[in-house]
Amino acid sequence: MAPRDRLAAPIFEPLRPLIEALPHDRWPTHGELTALASGVRTARGKPLRFVPAATHEGGERRAYEVRIADTGEVPTRPQNWHDLFNALVWLAYPRAKAMINEQHARILEERGEAEARRRSPERDALTLFDEGGVAIASSAPGLLQLVRDFEWKELFWNRREELLRTTRFFAFGHACHEQALEPYIGMVAKTVFVEVTPAFVDASCAEQRLIVDAGLAGHWADRARFPSPTAMAPMPVLGVPGWHPDTAREAYYDDTAHFRSRRRSA
Repeated sequence: MAPRDRLAAPIFEPLRPLIEALPHDRWPTHGELTALASGVRTARGKPLRFVPAATHEGGERRAYEVRIADTGEVPTRPQNWHDLFNALVWLAYPRAKAMINEQHARILEERGEAEARRRSPERDALTLFDEGGVAIASSAPGLLQLVRDFEWKELFWNRREELLRTTRFFAFGHACHEQALEPYIGMVAKTVFVEVTPAFVDASCAEQRLIVDAGLAGHWADRARFPSPTAMAPMPVLGVPGWHPDTAREAYYDDTAHFRSRRRSA
């Protein structure tokens, strides 16, 4: 199966309009990605542009985050799924991405070289969600508690009817999207909960994405909400109904190696 075919999987649904806007027979150019980002700005008001990644940057995180915040330039490697998904998430959730980037940049500027040498727990949390996060939008607080309690079969199977009536899952991390091209049992994401009204599930996908984007931006604007990665509950990604073919079988959720209890995870 070609990667383009794999993009039809349900986990990619919120990105569908953006995927369809890409060339169908080749990788997009930096200019084409930048054109799709028309109107998107960093928290410092800089228009977003996708530019070639300089080889000397070597993944140095301080230069990367501050450069984006100050210039709007997002270094993007050509023909690279990881960087393409990063660009698509910027386009899908611009407010959330801008806030995550801004918090990185502010913390680096406030704490100087010590922070550049050793990433703080706050920036660990920002990075883990940016790379491997899933937003859970729900009007059912009781279901969100099941995520915190690692009650996976109760959440995904026993209360599936309620879950489908009240809750939607949105992959956010670009590494999570990349992994979903070749999904494997054991994929885990850090989660952020977005409180929504019951009417949310009846909104269009575009409207849902706007609401989730605003909710995530508000979450990351408040550092008290992300003191460390442990503030985010982990979740087995392929437990989400429809995100793996076996989610249609009850026995799938009895695999304790995949759906671990809180005690076993500890």
